Amino acid sequence: MATRLPEPVSTLSRWLFCVANLPTDDPEARMRVLRTLEALGAAVLREGVYALPDTPANRQALKPLIDYIAKGGTLVHLLEVGCGSQAQDQAFRRLFDRTARYVELIKVVDSLKIGYGISDPGAIARVLNKQRREFESIGTLDFFPNQTRERAGKVLAEAEAAVNRMLFPPQNRPGVDPGEALVRRLWATRKPLWADRLACAWLIRRFVDPEGRVSFLEKRQLAPYRGDRLRLRGRAVSEQRHARDLRGDARAAGICRQSRARQDRRHRPLPRGAAAPGARGRRRADPAAGRAAPRGQRG
Repeated sequence: MATRLPEPVSTLSRWLFCVANLPTDDPEARMRVLRTLEALGAAVLREGVYALPDTPANRQALKPLIDYIAKGGTLVHLLEVGCGSQAQDQAFRRLFDRTARYVELIKVVDSLKIGYGISDPGAIARVLNKQRREFESIGTLDFFPNQTRERAGKVLAEAEAAVNRMLFPPQNRPGVDPGEALVRRLWATRKPLWADRLACAWLIRRFVDPEGRVSFLEKRQLAPYRGDRLRLRGRAVSEQRHARDLRGDARAAGICRQSRARQDRRHRPLPRGAAAPGARGRRRADPAAGRAAPRGQRG
């Protein structure tokens, strides 16, 4: 009778089993341990037995948890386990299958396509940002990636690209060539640092060009000039055009200062007895003049 040889150990996965008798008299400590195991992506084999793939990251994450359980006075063991057959290894791997979560994410992203051209693209982008965080969260605990993960990433990237095209149509971005990547650029704006300019700098670093640099120029300082073109306000302009823009901004700033000065004078409290602006030629009304005299005192 032929003897069946064991399968090569190198092709089978190694596992970490956390065997713990969790306390029942301390619900808070018990829930803290269970939530930590859930956050690590541990699979439940039975009550008090939790499995994780044997990786350096999982070992480092389990060590403080084991110490915390042991300090509570309960029994805990961290065991290194190897599979005896390929079927057993596949059974353990199925405990960490994240395919269902990826499929649910794909359904949510596909359902957003109905709103293209109807709903607000900004609202769709916010939902996609949430799904992107969900995708990254699933990927963190996906120890054995499969094709479903690649498909989910592709569907999500295509949806993000479509929404970005709706938010920023190419015809509304003069000076940007099709397919040009706006990354690692030097973005320039002028002082003083008003709220709109600070907000634009934040938006660029947050969503457009995280690795870019933002330069705040003085009023008469030219933008960084390389070759025969420079980027300013999202378009390519020459140095002469840039100087004209600076002069135009200076004139606009002067008009704004004059307007603000007029508003300040308009809202400034008037001295006692002074007439309000626009009341020239009109006699100031006397509150007592229109008051009717008592009966019997009328002439």
